[in-house]
Amino acid sequence: MTLSKEALNQVGETEQEILEIPVLPRRDTVLFPRMGAQLIVMRESSLQAIDETMSQDRSILVVARKNVREMEMTSQDLYPIGTQASVSRVLKLPDGTSSLWVQGERRMRILEVVQMEPFIKVRAVPLQESKPSLETAELHMRAILALFEKFVHLSPNLPEGIYTAASNADDPGWLADLIVSSLELDVPTRQEVLELLDPVGRLQRVSILLAKELDVLEVQNKIHAQVQNEVDKSHKEFYLREQLRAIQKELGETDPLLRDVNELREKMEKQAMPEEVKKRAEEELARLSSIPPASPETSVIRTYLDWLVNLPWSQETVDNLDIKAAAKVQEANHYGLPKVKERILEYIAVRKLSHNRLRSPILCFVGPPGVGKTSLGKSIAQAMGRKFVRISLGGIRDEAEIRGHRRTYVGALPGRILQTMRTAGTINPVFMLDEVDKVGTDFRGDPSSALLEVLDPEQNHSFSDHYLEVPYNLSKVLFIATANILDTVIPALRDRMEVIELPGYTEEEKLQIALRFLVPKQLQEHGLDAGQIKFTPGTLRHMIREYTREAGVRNLEREIGTICRKVAKLAAEGEAIPRYINTSSVEKYLGPEKYFWGSAEERDEVGVATGVARTEMGGDVMGVEVTIMEGKGKLILTGQLGDVMKESAQAALSYARSHAHSLHINGDSLEKSDVHIHVPAGAVPKDGPSAGITMATALISALSHQPVRRDVAMTGEITLRGRVLPVGGVKEKVLAAHRAGIKTFILPKKNEKDILDVPAKVRKDIRFVPVDVMEKVLAVGLINHSGLAKS
Repeated sequence: MTLSKEALNQVGETEQEILEIPVLPRRDTVLFPRMGAQLIVMRESSLQAIDETMSQDRSILVVARKNVREMEMTSQDLYPIGTQASVSRVLKLPDGTSSLWVQGERRMRILEVVQMEPFIKVRAVPLQESKPSLETAELHMRAILALFEKFVHLSPNLPEGIYTAASNADDPGWLADLIVSSLELDVPTRQEVLELLDPVGRLQRVSILLAKELDVLEVQNKIHAQVQNEVDKSHKEFYLREQLRAIQKELGETDPLLRDVNELREKMEKQAMPEEVKKRAEEELARLSSIPPASPETSVIRTYLDWLVNLPWSQETVDNLDIKAAAKVQEANHYGLPKVKERILEYIAVRKLSHNRLRSPILCFVGPPGVGKTSLGKSIAQAMGRKFVRISLGGIRDEAEIRGHRRTYVGALPGRILQTMRTAGTINPVFMLDEVDKVGTDFRGDPSSALLEVLDPEQNHSFSDHYLEVPYNLSKVLFIATANILDTVIPALRDRMEVIELPGYTEEEKLQIALRFLVPKQLQEHGLDAGQIKFTPGTLRHMIREYTREAGVRNLEREIGTICRKVAKLAAEGEAIPRYINTSSVEKYLGPEKYFWGSAEERDEVGVATGVARTEMGGDVMGVEVTIMEGKGKLILTGQLGDVMKESAQAALSYARSHAHSLHINGDSLEKSDVHIHVPAGAVPKDGPSAGITMATALISALSHQPVRRDVAMTGEITLRGRVLPVGGVKEKVLAAHRAGIKTFILPKKNEKDILDVPAKVRKDIRFVPVDVMEKVLAVGLINHSGLAKS
C-alpha cells in the first residue's frame, strides 16, 4: 500500500521518504522522540525483528498495542503512529529473553503492513511537527516548568536531575515529550500525546495531565504526612515510656499508678473498641496519667477504665447452625415442648440462610413455675454453641439496676445488663431475663421502662448505660425473658417480645420426663446405681396423681429424691433394699396420699353437672351442684366465685327463665323458689366464663328434674340467647377429663381446632361433641331430654 501525493503533502513529506522498517510492538510502553528506554523482549517474532535490525541499520519502529489482552496479534492491534528508535545495545539473557537499550528519534505514521511473519515489517513515513511562534511557546514552556518543578519536589520517585533536564529543553515539543514520559499514565493517554503534532497543543495537553497528577500527589503527601506524624508520635511516646520504665527499674522504684496506666493502655490496644469508645478511653487515660495518685478521682477513673477495657466489644462465639445437631441437643435435654423447639430451629435455619444477618428475636416464655423455662434457655445456648447468662429481675424496683448509676454517685457501677455482659465475655450470648413479670415500681423509677431499650431491636444496637455514657451494642444478644403471667408486664414491653406459652406438662409428659431425666438424676445424686433400684411407670403415675399437684415437675423430683434418700439410708445401714419401687410401697416412703384429683360422678344425678377448669397445675374436673328450695326467687352463689363466674351463673338462670316453657320448667315455681348454685372446693378461688354451660345444665336439670349424664364433662361460655362461645385451656381440660374417666366431652364449636393439641391416645378414648347452642348441650348432657333440641 502506497499513499497518494495529496496524502503525502498532508504530512509534509515526499514519496521518496517512505521507509520499510521492522516493528517492535509493546504492551505497556509508549516511546517518545529523544527519550531513551530499556526494553525487555520475550515474543519470538520481536526477537527476530531485533536480529533483523541489528544486521541492518539498527533502526526499529516502536509501536504500542491497542488490545493487550489478546495473545495473538493482528495488524489492527497496532496504533497508527509510533516512534522510530535506534538500538544501541542488545543483551541476551539466560531465560531466552533479550534486554535492549533504545533511543527515540522521530514520530512515524504506518502506511501499510508489509508482513506479519516471521516478524512485523511496515512501510512508514516520518511526521513533521508544526512550527509555533517563539513568544507563545516561551509562555507555555514557563508555565509547565513551574508545575513540573513542584511535581518533582513532591514526587518521591523522580530524581532531582530530571527538572534540570527539562529546564534545558529548548523546544516545546521536546519539553512536552520529556514531561509526559516522566508521569505514570496509562498507554491510551500517552499514545494520545504522541499523536499530537502541534507542539503548543501537545504542551497544553501535557499541562492538564500534569496538573491532575499534581493534585493527586498533593493529597497523597498530605495523607502520608498525617500518618507519619501519628506514627512518629506513637514511636516517641513508646520510646519515652520505655526509657521511664528502664530508669525506674534501675532505681528500684515502681509507681503503682504508672503501672496501672500501662496495663490499661496494653488492654486498650488489644481490645477492638469502636472509635467513639476508644476516644473516650484515651481521654480518661490521659486524665488518669495527669492527676496526682492521692487524688480521690483516681480510683473513680481507674474503675471506669477497668469496665471499659474488660467489656466485650467485638468478641463473639461462632453460632452452630447445624439444625439436626441442635434438634438432638434439645431432645436430649427436654421432653415435649414442641412449639418452643420448633421456634428455635426456625431461627437457626433462617440465620443460616441469611448468613447471620438476621436480627436476634426477643422471646418470652410464659408459664407456671417448674415447667423448665430457665433450663430451656440453657438448652438453647448449648444447641447454638453460645454462652448462657441470666439475671433475676424479681423484686427489682430501681431503674439504676438496669441502666446503672451515674459516676457522680459514690460507689457507682454499670447496670446489671452490662455487668452480665462482662461476665459472658462475648457480645452474642443467650441472655435470660428471669421473672420479668415481678419487676416493681416506686419513687426510684420504673425498671420495666428501662428494659424497653434493651429489648427493642431498633434501639439496642446503641444501648446507653448511665455509668459508661458510651453506646453499647446489644443487637447480637439473644434475649429470652421468662414470666409466670403477663398481666403485670407493661403493654409496651409485652409488645416488644414474642410470647411463647408453656402451659405445663401433661400427665404423659411428666411420666416420660421422670423416666428419662428425673429418676436417673436423683439416683446419681444419691449414690445409687440404676441397676439397684427401679421405678415402674405405674409407680410414677401414682406419684404424679396422688402426691403432686403442679404444672411442672419440681415437686415430683422432690418426691423421687425422698424415696431415693430413704433407700440410700437402708443401703448405708447394710439393710436389704427393694429392687422395684411399686405403687404399694410408695405410701411406705411418702406417707398417705396428699392430693385427690376430681373424678366422674358415681351415678347420674339431678342438679349435678361435671365441668372442667384450668389451674396452675394443669387441669381438673369440678362438679357444679344446684338445689331448688322454697323462697322468693333469689340466686345464691357459693364456692368463692369471682365476678365473671357469678355473671355466668346469672346468665344461665336468665336463659332458663326465658325458655322455661320449652324446657318443661314451671315458670311460676321459679318466682317462689330460691336457686342455690355451689361449686365444691370452696377454699379455692374460681373465676372465668367457661363454666357457663355447666351451670346452665345443672340448673336446668334441677328445675326440670332430668338427671345429668355422669360420664359427660363440658366447658363453654353461655349467652342470654343460649349461644355457646369459645374458651381457653382446652388441652388441659380434656386431659383432666380423661384422667377422671369421662367418655364424652362437650366443647364450643369454635374450639374444635384445639382438639389437635390433645395427644392422639386421649383423642381415641373420648368422644368430642362440638356445640354452638345450649339446646345441643342439653341434648347430650341430660337423660331423656326432649326440649328445644328436637324442634
